[in-house]
Amino acid sequence: MTPTIILPYISPDLFSIELYGLNLAIRWYALSYIIGFLIGWRWFIIFMKKPALWSNDKPPLTPEQPEQLLTWIIIGVIIGGRLGYVVFYRLGFFLENPLEIFKVWTGGMSFHGAFAGLIIATILYCKRTNSPLGSVSDTISITVTPGLFLGRVANFINMELYGRPTDISWGVVYPGGPAAICPDTWLGICSRHPSQLYEALLEGLLLCFLLSYLVYRRGYFKVPWRISGLFFLGYGLVRIFVEYFREPDPQFISGDNPLGYIIQISDWMGFTMGQLLSLPMVIVGLWLIFHTRKGNDASIEK
Repeated sequence: MTPTIILPYISPDLFSIELYGLNLAIRWYALSYIIGFLIGWRWFIIFMKKPALWSNDKPPLTPEQPEQLLTWIIIGVIIGGRLGYVVFYRLGFFLENPLEIFKVWTGGMSFHGAFAGLIIATILYCKRTNSPLGSVSDTISITVTPGLFLGRVANFINMELYGRPTDISWGVVYPGGPAAICPDTWLGICSRHPSQLYEALLEGLLLCFLLSYLVYRRGYFKVPWRISGLFFLGYGLVRIFVEYFREPDPQFISGDNPLGYIIQISDWMGFTMGQLLSLPMVIVGLWLIFHTRKGNDASIEK
């Protein structure tokens, strides 16, 4: 099939300014983080102002506390996301160039690392404030979805984390960079899956609408950890699925392993790093859902 979407070049910088001899740029990816945090924070406050959504009509935090929690989350996400990228994806490079670890503005963040940092920050905050971890986790699980959507759209604009070559009619042709080059392309046109948009729609919009329905219409906030379990399961399954359409990370590709598997079962079967890191999310999600359905949410909350 002939590709129908030929993308124009869009600079990864939204705009830049010269300040004291330094070129300071606001990048699309940074903007997605900022807007995602702001939307999540405001939505979190809205939930805290709706006692009818919660068990015993008691929200887990006051409307003023999410601002404090946001500070903890931002620190956890940035540190965790960067360290996750360093450890999971380019450990050898950063061991040889340790100062590069601190250059966050050059790019390089891992969702799973950011998620681990978010979990640690939330646990520490809840312990410090004696807040119910399960209900706070549930609220974060739904309010983080707009940020996931925006982050994947930013990946698409930046021509990064792109999809595998394809001949489907909605394949996209990038205007330059590594994404514009396909091995074995003899026509000079490299069409790829818009895998970033697959993730934006599935882990961002779909999860957002599904969890919102369950909270507003089915009262799922009244059972601590249930929304968290569904988020863990949903994100994990989506990521495992979309990895089949996503170009492998180049540092994992070799002549014997062209699909970049971390665990290779055969030439055409294995697990990528993204899939491997998502499996624990699926397992934890299933465990949480199983126990909350049995009515053991009180014991989990403790």
